[in-house]
Amino acid sequence: MGTVMKKFINSYENMISEMLNGFAKANAELVERPFERVLIRKGSPTKGKVGLVTGGGSGHKPALIGYLGKGMMDAVAVGNIFAAPGVQNCMDAIRMADGGAGVLVCIGNYSGDLMNFGMAIDMLADEGIKAEMVIVNDDVASSPVTAMENRRGVAGEIILWKVLGYLADTGADLETMKRVGDQVVFNTRSLGVAHTPCIMPSSGKPSFEIADDEMEIGVGHHGEPGIERVKMMKANEITDIIMEKVLADLPFKKGDEVSVIINGLGSTSLLELYIIYARVQELLEQHGITVYKPWVGEFFTSMEMGGFSITLTKLDETMKQGVDHPIGAIHFPN
Repeated sequence: MGTVMKKFINSYENMISEMLNGFAKANAELVERPFERVLIRKGSPTKGKVGLVTGGGSGHKPALIGYLGKGMMDAVAVGNIFAAPGVQNCMDAIRMADGGAGVLVCIGNYSGDLMNFGMAIDMLADEGIKAEMVIVNDDVASSPVTAMENRRGVAGEIILWKVLGYLADTGADLETMKRVGDQVVFNTRSLGVAHTPCIMPSSGKPSFEIADDEMEIGVGHHGEPGIERVKMMKANEITDIIMEKVLADLPFKKGDEVSVIINGLGSTSLLELYIIYARVQELLEQHGITVYKPWVGEFFTSMEMGGFSITLTKLDETMKQGVDHPIGAIHFPN
């Protein structure tokens, strides 16, 4: 028998609208829904503060809308499952976040998101709204280090939003935030593995095919091919492989302080994720690298995909202040 789709939805055509309706109702004290596909932090914009906007396809909950709130994002443009938001959605999100100091758009390196947000920024310039982009490309599996501009953005977006939220709250200007944001992206490296695909609501079919005894190293958040398909391994074995590739890519060195994100891709239990983290910290200690802050949980999923990713960010003093900054985002632990 093939994989059968089982999801608690009413219809594929209405699922995103119904989800956003429920999200806005459940979090009415923190968010507003001024447009069908745009959510904003309640009280946005803040006059004189650089606005922070993100956007992208649905299916990654709690990303992206879960990071709306004080200290993180001001507005999010929402697309269909794994699909870019429309240009009008992008324009509306940027407008709603503009408090007169400019807007910084922080998105993953995906062609549809880049194109639509790029068009929105160009058109809004005619209205006098200044906006810049920081493009996240932390996935080491998706392109060689010599062509980082081609890499996908994955869970590294989380640490970027956290640091930039701190800078915005403390009055940094758009130029400073763009510069620091680009540095956060450069200092961040991620790699994931999956043993089970998600089921696409549009077709009822899996996002990729894989044998019961296999896993794919480097699989993308939308089911994009990874770098190697191997037999299932024990937790420490696959963690060692991922960490070897991540550590060598920056490279991370003795004396570095890092944040760590152990990110479940949708159906991997916390029991498993904490086993992974124990091995990650052990390996970092062996390399003389200090964990400044770890986060373990589901931060950037792929529907119900079975797997996890590891994200390391080399921190400087500004980034550490961003990590420590208290926030009020809906789905981010303080």
